[in-house]
Amino acid sequence: MIDKIKELIAEADAFTTQSQEEVEAFRIKFLGKKGLLNTYFAEFRNVANDQKKEFGQAINQLKNTAQDKVNTLKEGLANSEEAVSSGDLSRPGDPVSIGARHPISIVKNQIIDIFSNIGFNVSEGPEIEDDWHNFTALNLPEYHPARDMQDTFFIQTNPDILLRTHTSSVQVRYMENNVPPIRTISPGRVYRNEAISSRSHCFFHQVEGLYIDKDVSFADLKQTLQYFTTEMFGKSKIRLRPSYFPFTEPSAEIDVYWGLETETDHKITKGTGWLEIGGCGMVDPNVLKNCNIDPEEYSGFAFGVGIDRIAMLLHQISDIRLLSENDVRFLEQFKSAL
Repeated sequence: MIDKIKELIAEADAFTTQSQEEVEAFRIKFLGKKGLLNTYFAEFRNVANDQKKEFGQAINQLKNTAQDKVNTLKEGLANSEEAVSSGDLSRPGDPVSIGARHPISIVKNQIIDIFSNIGFNVSEGPEIEDDWHNFTALNLPEYHPARDMQDTFFIQTNPDILLRTHTSSVQVRYMENNVPPIRTISPGRVYRNEAISSRSHCFFHQVEGLYIDKDVSFADLKQTLQYFTTEMFGKSKIRLRPSYFPFTEPSAEIDVYWGLETETDHKITKGTGWLEIGGCGMVDPNVLKNCNIDPEEYSGFAFGVGIDRIAMLLHQISDIRLLSENDVRFLEQFKSAL
């Protein structure tokens, strides 16, 4: 029996593995409640008295050898796992997919960079707005017919609260809390209740700009817009067509000459070469009064462009729904645009 124990001691001493499961199986075999060690301890009472000392020493040696082996193997495997988790450069790694910014974010950041270069800061405001900031302060009092130009989402329990239809509401808040000169842009998401076609969405993204100071003229507005289209599209030829907006007077639509070099150019400009990108105008004096700015001393201009539309133009995106579906296959195409 002592010879058998010595064989088990040699077996335990020679055991090695890289598996936690095999270490646990080894521990159960030798040190478990029904393991070999307890079996030999139970046999101790049946051993002749003259052999008890040698038998006991052999059992203790088996116990120590098995326990030391378990401790050594567990420590080694733990260190190996720690090295993997801490980034051991000597081990092969798994490829990690790099994310990409959304095309809306890419274009928005480009617009912010362009205007920050000429002194415009960025202002933000709530998407859930009140009637004053979204309509009334912008020269759209209650029952004004121009309110019908924007199909609005009102909160049913409180008709004075709504989802903002433009980021002009941010400009009102900014004018209320700052004194001229003011030079700010307000990018953000806006909401319209539109159901014109299957491609219509209830929200989109726009950026609006505001400049208020002494002696600001329409010529300043045109030069600012020309700078923007040159930096954004590489196209400096623009035209301003007369239009109507309740909060600006005079008002105009902004067209940029896109050209007719490709079939796509003919398609998106309907063969004219001109492409509408937004609206603009001189801030109506009533809006300045509503924001406690003296229209006799100050004047200003405002403009707004659609971020979604610009993203579609720059990246040749044919369907606006792609911008909100979050299809990973679509978004991965913009990794190089970061």
